[in-house]
Amino acid sequence: MQMGRRQFLKILGAGGAGLTATAMGLAPTPARADGPRPYKLLRAKETRNNCTYCSVGCGILMYSLGDGAKNAKPSIFHIEGDPDHPVSRGSLCPKGAGLLDMIHSKNRLQFPEYRAPGSKEWVRIGWDEATKKIARLLKDDRDRNFITHNDKGQLVNRWLSSGMLASSAASNETGVLDFKFARGLGMLGLDCQARLCHAPTVAALAPSFGRGAMTNHWVDIKNANVILIMGGNPAEAHPVGFKWVIEAKTKNKAKVIVVDPRFNRSASVADIYSPIRAGSDTAFLMGVVNWLLQNDKIQRDYVRAYTNAALIVREDYSFDDGLFSGYDEQTLSYDKKSWAYELDESGNAKRDPTMTHPRCVLNLLKQHVSRYTPEMVETICGTKKEDFLQIAEILGTCSARDKTATFLYALGWTHHTGGAQIIRGSAMIQLLLGNIGMSGGGVNALRGHSNIQGYTDLGLLSLRLPGYLNLPSDKQQSMAQYLAETTPKDVLPGQVNYWKNTPKFFVSLMKNLYGPYATKDNDFAFDMLPKWDRSYDMLAYFDLMHAGKVNGFIAQGFNPLAAMPDKNKTSQALSKLKFLVVMDPLVTETSNFWRHEGAFNDVKTEDIQTEVFRLPSSCFAEENGSIVNSGRWLQWHYAGQEPKFEARHDGRILGGIMMELRRLYREEGGACPEQLLHMTWDEHTYHNPYDPHPEEIAKEANGYALEDLFDDTGKLIAKKGTLLSGFGQLRDDGTTASFCWIFAGSWTEAGNQMANRDNTDTGLGNTPGWAWAWPANRRILYNRASMDEDGNPWDPNRIILHWDGAKWAGIDVPDFPANIPPGSPAAPFIMLPEGLGRLFSINGMIDGPFPEHYEPVESPIAKNPLHSKVTHNPTARIFQSDLQRMGNRHDYPYVATTYSVTELFRHWTKHSHLNAMLQPEQFIEIGEKLAATKGIAHGDTVKVSTKRGYITAKAVVTKRMRTLQVAGQEVDQIGIPCHWGFEGATRKGYLANTLSPGVGDANSQTPEFKAFLVNVEKLEAARS
Repeated sequence: MQMGRRQFLKILGAGGAGLTATAMGLAPTPARADGPRPYKLLRAKETRNNCTYCSVGCGILMYSLGDGAKNAKPSIFHIEGDPDHPVSRGSLCPKGAGLLDMIHSKNRLQFPEYRAPGSKEWVRIGWDEATKKIARLLKDDRDRNFITHNDKGQLVNRWLSSGMLASSAASNETGVLDFKFARGLGMLGLDCQARLCHAPTVAALAPSFGRGAMTNHWVDIKNANVILIMGGNPAEAHPVGFKWVIEAKTKNKAKVIVVDPRFNRSASVADIYSPIRAGSDTAFLMGVVNWLLQNDKIQRDYVRAYTNAALIVREDYSFDDGLFSGYDEQTLSYDKKSWAYELDESGNAKRDPTMTHPRCVLNLLKQHVSRYTPEMVETICGTKKEDFLQIAEILGTCSARDKTATFLYALGWTHHTGGAQIIRGSAMIQLLLGNIGMSGGGVNALRGHSNIQGYTDLGLLSLRLPGYLNLPSDKQQSMAQYLAETTPKDVLPGQVNYWKNTPKFFVSLMKNLYGPYATKDNDFAFDMLPKWDRSYDMLAYFDLMHAGKVNGFIAQGFNPLAAMPDKNKTSQALSKLKFLVVMDPLVTETSNFWRHEGAFNDVKTEDIQTEVFRLPSSCFAEENGSIVNSGRWLQWHYAGQEPKFEARHDGRILGGIMMELRRLYREEGGACPEQLLHMTWDEHTYHNPYDPHPEEIAKEANGYALEDLFDDTGKLIAKKGTLLSGFGQLRDDGTTASFCWIFAGSWTEAGNQMANRDNTDTGLGNTPGWAWAWPANRRILYNRASMDEDGNPWDPNRIILHWDGAKWAGIDVPDFPANIPPGSPAAPFIMLPEGLGRLFSINGMIDGPFPEHYEPVESPIAKNPLHSKVTHNPTARIFQSDLQRMGNRHDYPYVATTYSVTELFRHWTKHSHLNAMLQPEQFIEIGEKLAATKGIAHGDTVKVSTKRGYITAKAVVTKRMRTLQVAGQEVDQIGIPCHWGFEGATRKGYLANTLSPGVGDANSQTPEFKAFLVNVEKLEAARS
């Protein structure tokens, strides 16, 4: 069978095919001379699951053979798309089409292995030996380095010398165990993939709207009139979800606009494409804000009623020459007291309904963005003025009540030192246009990994608790103080201010974590939580590791050597560990960081004294559990086979180590043993604490009534011991327990709501009977904002809710108290104390209440065109050890930006033979003009270098990368796909993060991967 790559991809992308090489007949089969080939799925067992890659959460059907007889284990042999799934409708992309090859990859780990200090090889060991050795190493390190009290004598109960990275594709139920494991030991060095991808989303959208998640859902994209794709490339990264962009375009005549440094696959089907310099997005968006305000293209009634445009800001707030009021040059931080509302004698924010007061938010915003003229946008971004004006005018049409725009973004916005403020800019535009809460509207963060939304929800970040609660700091020495400082006070009268229920969420969490050991008398075990003094996020923790201050580390389903910025620094950091534990289904670069791989990993193996444990875990197809897609849908999936070889479920691996640690602490004592022994991980919590079942963990995530619960009228609403029906039943008196309050309602007495499979469309693409969405199964957040104050829909053709005389009802669950009638003072943004969407974010952001353009730390231009004295973000995260590793524009004159390709997913699919065939070799994209200047031809090998290291790759010379005019000079950009490494089925390659700098976003500490400086040279000799 002969076909080209394009024909091959067309077959892979076909609607319901979900084909693998075997399914396509490309794999060799025995010759048959007699009769037709039998139906391949005959006698097969069908199991429903979800794709493990991006956040679309496509439904899949897995087929396995094995009749259930003794010693007959099922094995998955075919996978295809689930035609019933409302989002994917049977489609699978090239990544999903290779799922079978991933499950049966030759690089699946088969049994536990151990690498001794200085050794050049792995040695096979048994599970019992590995478990006992790891538990002993963890306990000894914890006992030696546990901090009970800080220098001020405050009780902190923290452990800093060992840490853990959690997965991004494991189930929520595994995530619950990850949290309990790490916090039960007092770890603060806990982080997950969200830190390296969408942490800026939460940091930006929560202060803007109240929640830090995708506002709408995948299918709702079809209802948009205008789709702005900026900071993402969904046709490439989320191909099946992108079908809803195409549906909006073909059936709704939507205008699709792409603004990106590259002419990418999304741009190829867009109506308008405009190039932009990587790292200048804030300037572009603030230019749009300025244009909308100057041309009165805002939904004025929405802005007045539902945003804080009319609220008055304190008199001492100011912005001058790149700095907001309160900046401290010594600490490189802001005192944010002046970033607040002016209050009246009752403590409420002052408001000017006419929006004419000089210090009302709207007028301060006009003043702030007045510098972002179309000419300035062209100067900073390199985007032609006429292109910018065309895009602004099209967006401006969506200020009409009967039109909506939706914004789609991903890592192209989050992977910047100012990523959170870029996203803030998009939120502000959508508030001005009146597009939040509307069908076809919203700011839609397209999460990159299948369950990174869930792991964010579960609080698996250094300073977080489940449900977006904050971990207490060492200054908060009592629960009363913690709750007083974290529970927001009312800002305007009559608002919902739902975060006022923080005490209910927190106490219910503590009852879940510590059960009978959490009582009113001991502040519900408040002292058992580790208290922080600073952030121990990935950048910070690996910097400590590099300084020799970390002894042990656990990497679960995570490949930090390939994912962290500045690979060479990361390698040096791992080399200073005493022990490393890797839990993964596959061979990763991190597990083999000590192995010399020539130029790809140039290390001296014998000098590396880190002892390494490699523990084989199950993959997505071998577990029951739930994952949360980008649209906040909790989808339950089922195992189609047992873990391969000697691999174990993550919960069983963690359970074994946890129970061995508990045994050691019971028998030997040690540092703060009650922190671990009082954690609910025993036979009273799980049927088998060595191997907890996902179903029982899912139920504890939902929550239970610990006593009979009554409503305000005395009516019994939940009996003792029953599952809660929603977070409205949570109490702050210890009578309820719930691990994650936003998951309450996901598994009730009516059953597992996450397993629901009714795909009935109730209107506008809403399918509330399919799976379960947090919060409370709402599909469109802030949907009360789809109507005016009197309950009349802004657009009669997009009616989501209506008042039926007693309550709000409609095609979606109201994101609003159901019994508060139209005309009441309560505004739709119920998670913010003022009830209003924030154009001015008050003190919610680290680096300013309005977004401001700052140059990337490595910039191709000499000065910031807006303010020459303040070129870079003054609060961006740069450690001293990284500062000397930054390059300058003279030695490294070109801008590099990393990206993904359709056929591969990060560093996973290079282990899938089918996907490796599609993209076997590392390449970079370089524009024709730069290539001609450098004498580089298509297919040449080039060397790309930064001050941190270099890679070599084949050059793809293309028109997709253009030379731009920026600040009076030419700027060339190159594109660097990020998928290759020295492990996998592809040809060996360099880790692209060798080039990227160790600098973090001021609000989320997410590293910069999208705008840094490089040099490019033609390599005459073939690479090694």
